[in-house]
Amino acid sequence: MAALSEARFLTVAEVADMMRVSRMTVYRMVHSGDLPAIRFGRSFRVPQSAVQVAMSTHVVDVSRSA
Repeated sequence: MAALSEARFLTVAEVADMMRVSRMTVYRMVHSGDLPAIRFGRSFRVPQSAVQVAMSTHVVDVSRSA
C-alpha cells in the first residue's frame, strides 16, 4: 500500500460525482463497510484507490441476469 503521505483522499461529494450516485449512497457504502473511509472531524474522506477498486469490482453485467 502506498505511503499515507502519497495517498489522495476524496470527499463524499467527490466520490458521489465519480460514481454517479447520490451522496447518501456513498454514506451507506461507508457505513456498511463496502467503501473504506476515515473520519476527519464530522466528515469522511475516502481513499481514491478504494473508489477505483469499488468501481471495478461492483460492475454487474445486466445482459446476463435476464
